[in-house]
Amino acid sequence: MALFCPKCKGIMMPKKTSTGKIRMVCTCGYTTKDKEKIVLKEKIAVDKKNKINIIDKDIKTDPKTKVDCPKCSHGEAYYWLLQTRAADEPETTFFRCVKCKHQWRSYD
Repeated sequence: MALFCPKCKGIMMPKKTSTGKIRMVCTCGYTTKDKEKIVLKEKIAVDKKNKINIIDKDIKTDPKTKVDCPKCSHGEAYYWLLQTRAADEPETTFFRCVKCKHQWRSYD
């Protein structure tokens, strides 16, 4: 059974009739024949690889800031910003220690 109206190509919605059967109805007025049972299914594929890879990052051009490295406690690191989540959320700040090259991120 089609979910889209063959007449106007709009989305049809299920509606129960007075006899208890179900038919698909469109806002343009098109209706399907009565059915005993309609099953709507949805499948969502989720990418389980939430890994962010930084490829060949030229760190020499990035600005430095005063922040303590969580690995070696050095007080200076390079930083850059990337939009890693939805556009209405703040960007992620990435840091790389000047001394030990340890890399971490901040979501603040």
